[in-house]
Amino acid sequence: MTTGPGAAASTGRGGHPGDDPPVPGRRAKLPAPVLLIAPSMVFLTALFAWPMVVGVTQAFSGEQGATLAYVQRMLDDPYLWPAVRNTVLLIVVLIPLQFAFALAMALLLRARPKFSGVYFYVWVLPLAISDLAAGLVWLSIFTDHGYLNSVLDMVGVDSYAWLSYENPTSVFVAVLVAELWRATSLVLVIIVAGLQGIPRDYDEAASVFGATYWQRLRWVILPQLRPSLQVAMILRTILALQTFAVAQALAGRDFPLLVGETYHWYYSLQNPNVAAAIALVVLAVSMVTAIAYLRLLRDRTEVTR
Repeated sequence: MTTGPGAAASTGRGGHPGDDPPVPGRRAKLPAPVLLIAPSMVFLTALFAWPMVVGVTQAFSGEQGATLAYVQRMLDDPYLWPAVRNTVLLIVVLIPLQFAFALAMALLLRARPKFSGVYFYVWVLPLAISDLAAGLVWLSIFTDHGYLNSVLDMVGVDSYAWLSYENPTSVFVAVLVAELWRATSLVLVIIVAGLQGIPRDYDEAASVFGATYWQRLRWVILPQLRPSLQVAMILRTILALQTFAVAQALAGRDFPLLVGETYHWYYSLQNPNVAAAIALVVLAVSMVTAIAYLRLLRDRTEVTR
């Protein structure tokens, strides 16, 4: 048996058989995970990072260099704070209603009543309708000579100016109802998909041990549905922050929203710098909200590990 430096060299690096000796001038290959994630990084850079850099540049720079003039102009806008108030109020009222309706409909479908497939397709039909089209549909209902006032006239009740700027409460209700009808189906689809991944054995076992329906819902179904609820909560809150077309079709600037103000400054006032500043506010609130949901809705058992 041959020993010595020559034998170690013949077996490769460190003397282990099968190891190739290093080749001078040969470049090291990139790891496979880096190659796999590279297209995603390029995609995110092109569609998220670069536009964000451009937006920050527009919001905080002018002809003379760095400036806060556009941010100050945004803060001085008389429509900004009503837009913030309306956006927050819409989210606070809309999101719980959407989740309550979507969860109730999903649990009804889980019980598999007769024609449950038909119910599902009818309930998700609004997903196929664009935001603006949904706003126009509800405009035909709430306008002064729309279907709602026509029905009220038929039963002998005076018509009401639902979308008048003098009635801000009814304007808010109209936008709320339209958004509730349009966007609840998205939450429904996510919850239905989550329920399909929950084995019925747990529910049946809890029932055998005497748990009521509400106890099974509270302690068996909802904990296993947490990931789906987390995803739906993040998506719906971010999309609610971006509500624009429905409110624009129903009330125009009588019901200002943050994204609507971005549109107004960019197209109507031809000021992309202030529009970028408002867009950054929407982006910051969306990111903070997503992080808060991820922390609040995460599984406590994973935190303690």
